[in-house]
Amino acid sequence: MALRKIVVVFLLLISFSVKASFILLPMDPETQQNHLKAYGITYWCIDKKYKASWLLNYRGGSFLLPDVPEIRKECQIRGVSFEILTDSQTNSILEEIASPSQNMETVILEKAPRVAVYTPKGKKPWDDAVTLVLTYAEIPFTPIYDEDVLSDGLLLYDWLHLHHEDFTGQYGKFFGSYRNAPWYIEQKKEAETLATKLGYNKVSDEKLAVAQKIRDFVIGGGFMFAMCSATDSFDIALAAEGIDICEAMFDGDASDSNYQSKIDFTKSFAFKNFTLERKTERYEFSDIDMTEKRQIPLDKDYFTLMEFSAKWDPIPTMLCQNHTQLVKGFMGQTTSYDREFVKSNVLVLGECLLNNEARYIHGQKGKGMFTFYGGHDPEDYQHRVGDSPTVLDLHPNSPGYRLILNNVLFPAAKKKKQKT
Repeated sequence: MALRKIVVVFLLLISFSVKASFILLPMDPETQQNHLKAYGITYWCIDKKYKASWLLNYRGGSFLLPDVPEIRKECQIRGVSFEILTDSQTNSILEEIASPSQNMETVILEKAPRVAVYTPKGKKPWDDAVTLVLTYAEIPFTPIYDEDVLSDGLLLYDWLHLHHEDFTGQYGKFFGSYRNAPWYIEQKKEAETLATKLGYNKVSDEKLAVAQKIRDFVIGGGFMFAMCSATDSFDIALAAEGIDICEAMFDGDASDSNYQSKIDFTKSFAFKNFTLERKTERYEFSDIDMTEKRQIPLDKDYFTLMEFSAKWDPIPTMLCQNHTQLVKGFMGQTTSYDREFVKSNVLVLGECLLNNEARYIHGQKGKGMFTFYGGHDPEDYQHRVGDSPTVLDLHPNSPGYRLILNNVLFPAAKKKKQKT
């Protein structure tokens, strides 16, 4: 009888020692069936006040969550692969990550960022990769536009995405090809009506005011993410403050003479010494963009993610988490950035060495941060006006879309004291 009791106690001890305590969302290419929705699961957990950690450079940037029934159930519902870990298994992983010999780090995610997407109603003529992936990953966001921004509505949010807006007031430089298209005529009319309603004589003046409010949001500690033409047009608008760079077909009067010499590059976030495109029929804002300069065949159009020290540079490391270091290229009105015009204090996170171009860049402005990502849609090589939106069910493991979601999630990271 005594022996029997000893065996029972021994078995109980074993059962406690192997009790599952954590859930791992692996983010490597072999085991995760839906990388994009894994971000949504992690956001959902943080929003519900569960403890979560981002395991930088561990199996593609995996997530560590507590093992509770509702998290298991949510993973099963959303089709996200997960692994059950015991305390001893978890401790072993964390010890490996903490080792000075490993370029890995554990980052605690403590607060779900409040997400806003600056986007017009109808989004003509473009759909938007960020709203597509936020919806697919089931990460909640609030659409806002000019009225909200100008009335200080950004104070309600931590993270802001800029839809493919033209902040210069030139209506996306679509005049050459689409000036007779119904959507272009309607878009121009709506923009002029809105500018007048908000008390501005010109759309360019109203868009500059919006860009300045967004600038102040970042300087005050906000996180801003932009893609495609929203990146360079935002910087151009700031640098051209007080200068008329719009021709008569855009704002009803001539541009300032010699406006190029008046551009103030100290006011821009990321770009310097660029030259504006004066021709109204050209679908281009300046020579920042590499779209017409690049001679890269589709089958060789890739960009490489840079490698950073996870322990010393956790922010750029978070932004580059992926299950591959080589990401397929994709086009846009602004496809990529000429390295010559990227400011020296801006980090290049992704680059194409074949053409000396930056695809993915990041910087700090005041207390906040910004990330610019060239191209329109990571899974549609050359998205054209009127093309159907990408169906992300067909691309649940997209490396290009993962970069967007890295940006959504990294403001949730617990702030650490700078190492010296």
